[in-house]
Amino acid sequence: MTPDYPLLVRQLEALLDTLDWLSNSAQTCAFIMQEVGELNWVGFYLHRQPNMLSLGPFQGKPACHPIPFEKGVCGAAARTRETQRIDDVHAVADHIACDSASNAELVVPIVVKGQLWGVLDLDSPTKARFTTNDQAGIESLVTVFIDKTELTTTALT
Repeated sequence: MTPDYPLLVRQLEALLDTLDWLSNSAQTCAFIMQEVGELNWVGFYLHRQPNMLSLGPFQGKPACHPIPFEKGVCGAAARTRETQRIDDVHAVADHIACDSASNAELVVPIVVKGQLWGVLDLDSPTKARFTTNDQAGIESLVTVFIDKTELTTTALT
């Protein structure tokens, strides 16, 4: 069943009632994990040091840390600042396998004032889980997160 992303946007807007990035990122992960089906991991990776992503709040099994920009789907999203929607992560040569049960991945970069803040990563055990509709929907949830959160890149370095 396809999530009702416009409804999820309204719900997330109501849920994020603080400007605190830590609280809002934790809430966003929990909300997406609860409301979007066929996921086994949802989390943020933060850009805290040059060309590297550090693990942030997440829902799911323990995760890989750190992730260099030159490796994996998260690294590609950070490097290109473009959403990565991968139907089969095992077909990606430099995929970082934190959980062998993950088969599909959607990673949305979070850019604040022209600077990369981090990425939101969703993993699924179902191959080809993420459609263009899911990509647009998750990107709209990331927009809510950005709009409702005080995000600075200087605080992370």
